[in-house]
Amino acid sequence: MKHLLISFFFTCSFLEASQNSALLFHGNCTTCHFETKSVSAPAMMEVRTRYLNAFPDKKDFVREMAEWVHKPNGERSIMQDAIDKYELMPNLAFEKDVLQDIAAYIYETDFTRQHSPH
Repeated sequence: MKHLLISFFFTCSFLEASQNSALLFHGNCTTCHFETKSVSAPAMMEVRTRYLNAFPDKKDFVREMAEWVHKPNGERSIMQDAIDKYELMPNLAFEKDVLQDIAAYIYETDFTRQHSPH
C-alpha cells in the first residue's frame, strides 16, 4: 500500500509538472510561434525539428534552447534564416528554470500530432 501511494504521488507530480509546462508553452510561446504554421515567427514544429537535429540529446536540447531564449543572439542562432525572415526574437525576461520547463515540453511534444487552434 505504501508503494502504491508513493507511486500515485509521483505520477500526480509528474502530470502536474507536465501540465504546467504545457500551460507555460501555450500561454507564452504560441502568441508568435504557432504549432504548425509560420506567421510572425517560425512554426514550433520547425523550431523543434531544427533543435532536435542540432541537439538530439534532451539535456543538450533543453540547455541550448533555454539559453538562447533567455538571451537571444543572432550570432549564436541555429536558425539564421528565420532571423532574416522574422527578425531576432525579443528578450522576454523569463526565469531560466521556466524556460527549461518549456524547452523540455517542446522536446517531448510532437506538434504534428497536436490539434492547434491556429
